[in-house]
Parts: sequence; structure tokens; C-alpha cells
Amino acid sequence: MMRLVSCVCALAVLGVCVAGMSTKRPAKSLSGAGTITVFLTGNELGTLKACGCTEGQLGGFERRPAIFNSVPASQRLIIDTGSFVRGNSEQDLIKFNIIIQAFGLLGYDLVNLTEEDIKIARELGVLDSLASVFGIISPHGTGANEESAGTPAGFTKQLSLAGKPVLFAVATFDAKSGEVDQIAALFGPQSSEETVNILILNHCDSEIIASIAKAGADVDCVICPGESDEPTVISDPDKRPLVISVGRLGRYIGQLKIRADKEKAKLKLSFSATAVTEDLPAENSLVELYKDYQELVKEANLLQKLPRVPLPNGLEYVGSNSCKLCHRYEYEKWGSRAHARAYATLEKVGSQYDPECIVCHVVGMGYDSGYICETKTGHLKDVGCENCHGPGSKHNATLGKAKTTEPKMHCSDCHTPEYSGLFLGDKACYLEKIVHWREPNEPGNVKE
Repeated sequence: MMRLVSCVCALAVLGVCVAGMSTKRPAKSLSGAGTITVFLTGNELGTLKACGCTEGQLGGFERRPAIFNSVPASQRLIIDTGSFVRGNSEQDLIKFNIIIQAFGLLGYDLVNLTEEDIKIARELGVLDSLASVFGIISPHGTGANEESAGTPAGFTKQLSLAGKPVLFAVATFDAKSGEVDQIAALFGPQSSEETVNILILNHCDSEIIASIAKAGADVDCVICPGESDEPTVISDPDKRPLVISVGRLGRYIGQLKIRADKEKAKLKLSFSATAVTEDLPAENSLVELYKDYQELVKEANLLQKLPRVPLPNGLEYVGSNSCKLCHRYEYEKWGSRAHARAYATLEKVGSQYDPECIVCHVVGMGYDSGYICETKTGHLKDVGCENCHGPGSKHNATLGKAKTTEPKMHCSDCHTPEYSGLFLGDKACYLEKIVHWREPNEPGNVKE
């Protein structure tokens, strides 16, 4: 039922999302502007925004307009290379619809659909509606069913550079099954006007790039799937084709700049990446769209649908309050630390119903006796004793004679490069923030 609701919601918004855009108008294009910018994103993998648990995080759809609108609409193209989500879970399907709406609000010119994107869009029943929101291309069939395949693998748009028309042709190619000599045909007959040919690949390695160069296909730029978060230049920046990757998770926006090279009487290409930093202004319509996502997640009741496994040896989680009787000093110290208020940080931003967020803010998520929701297992809110020390039922029942055992969480389970980028560089500083035990030489704790 939730899949149907989210699908219908997305279709309703698809028809009005562009009209509802409230981004400030970009500066008017100057006649004869000397640069065209192709903004490139891809491999969202379901990352709608940075979680915000620590400072300095990158990403978020709501901050992209600040980068896109730095270039007048008449002098830019906005392209996404696909891979919207990581899988096809119910939460992934909700995200998929939200990403479609975000691309519409952001004014994307073109979206390349991967094979997985097509499968999910077809399952949700929105595949045929996408072309009304933005241009779509794909090296795979994108008809309403598995047998039909009508969407072209190419897209063109004409812009003006220094007062002269430039035709941008974007094609997509299945490098795993196609023949390299087919690429030239994707761009059609050679145009009499200045042309920039951009090729999006679903697979990329040195042999494929070398084959494209040898085949003589008139390709100016090759875009590869991102293996790292930050976009990179893979090839010699001074040679054609310019080979680049688009990055991952929306942390950076790639910028392919096209300028007139007067000395060589041809177009010059260069590439850079701009970080989507937290100090960029947020676009309100996209902020509201994320709130819609949070509401859909809440309505879907994903927390209580989460698969759960039993703990070993009949263990159970009992909550931090049960530790206080024997470990009052440690309990009170812990209570003054940020871990004891971890759940409240999610409530503050409305993410307390999101399984992807809450797993690092409660005790025992994913286990039978672990956290389910605030009303059923409120005693397991926050990062508590059992996160680090293990389930406490037998330890408590034996008044400490039975030692706590696995499963235990480790700092790096939650303080990952994605969510806590500063942790690995300054682990000692982080550990100082959670000290809640008696140090060996503390007064009153010295062994005689």
C-alpha cells in the first residue's frame, strides 16, 4: 500500500513541481557570454542530504540551486548520469520518487537512466511520465514494459557561446555489451555548426577509453561512473576525449566548462568540482520536499517493518537505566555526555522515524529485544551502555558475575567517513568527549 501511495504522490507532484519552484532567478545572460557550463551529477544512491550529525558535511539537494544559479540558465546544461538509489526496498522506492521530484524542481535538462533506474521506474508506474519533467536517455529499453524500447540514447540542445551557436549532443552507451564502433552513430551526422559531443558510459576502464579514442568517434568528453565521492579528471586534461567521473552521493557538483580558444580556433574544455557545503543557502521548495520524504517514511511505518534477528544465548537488551544500580558513577557521567541525548538530535530535525538515521541513535536496532519505536521501547533511546558493552540481561540478572558479550557496536560503525568525516583524523579527541569511567589514578580510585 505504501508503494502505491508514494507513487501516486510523485505523479501528482510531477505535474506541478516546475511551477512551484521558488528559486531566485539567475542573473540575465549577457549577449556573447564566453563560457557554457555543463553541471554534472550522478550516483545519488539514495542520499537526499547530509545527515547533519556532525559539522562539515557535504551534500543535499536543497543546496544545489546556489551552485546551479551561479550560471545564467541560457549558459548552462544540468545533467544527471543516473543510479538514483542503492536497491529496491520500500524506503528506496520512496526516495526514488523524491529524487524525480527534486530533479524537476532543480530544472535538470537531462537524466540518464541506468538499467536499475528503469526497472524501478517501471515498477512504480512513473516511467512514461519522466519525459514530461526532464529529458531522458538510456542505453536500455525504457518502454512501459520489458519488450518495448523507444527512448533514444541521445539528446541535443543548442546554446550560444560568444555569440555563436554551439550544439551540445549527449549520448549514452552500454560499454558492457555494445561495440565501440557503434558510438559514432549515436551522435548522428556531423553538424556544420560547432558541436560538443558528450558520452555517458555505464562502465569504464582504460581499455574502453583507449578503444573509444582509437575508433575515431568524434567524442569530446567521456563521463564514467564515480568510484569516489569527489568527481575527478581521469585522462590528460589537454587531450580529447576529456575523461571524467561524476562522483557519488551528491557531495560535489561537477562543472564541465566550455570556452572559445581563440589561439587554436576551437572550443576548450576544462573540468572542476564544487563542494555542496553546509554554508550554501537552502532552497525552500527542496527543504519542503525533504519534509515530504520524512512524512512518507513515517506513514510507511518502516521502523516496525524492519527485519529483526534474535540475540545469541537468549540475551536481551534491558536499557541503560537498569545499569544505574551498580554503576551509578558511570551512569551519571554518561548522562552528561552527548550520547545520552542522541535521540533528541533526530527529533530536532524530524528524522526519528527513518531507519537509516535512527540505527546509530538507539540501542539494539535490528534485534528482537532492541529498539522498535519510542512508544514501545522508549527505554532504548539514545546511544546507551549496551551499544558498546553488549546486551545486559544476564549481566544484570547475575549481579555482574556474567560478563557482557557481543554483539557490541564500535565507534567506527557509526562514525564513518560518510557521516562523521572528522572522526578518523582525530579519534582521540572524539574519545575524550565520551569519557564516563573512573580513570585509574583518579582520587578515591587508587589501589593501595
